Amino acid sequence: MCRSIKTLRPPVLPGEATDEDIHAAALQYVRKISGFRAPAAHNREAFDKAVQAVAQATAELLGGLEVRGRSARRGG
Repeated sequence: MCRSIKTLRPPVLPGEATDEDIHAAALQYVRKISGFRAPAAHNREAFDKAVQAVAQATAELLGGLEVRGRSARRGG
């Protein structure tokens, strides 16, 4: 779908995904879905909320994944 969104879990990503990695992926996703690279001022709040929600969901997903018998949890 969006070729610039990268896999953020080990072993594809050598280490754990950083907050910056997660935010960048969320931003790319919202840009693709909305069709806006940078939304107009009247759409900025909805755009930013969507990026935050996608980033949070991504962090929760990565925190709950188990990869090849080991936990992929952030910080653990």
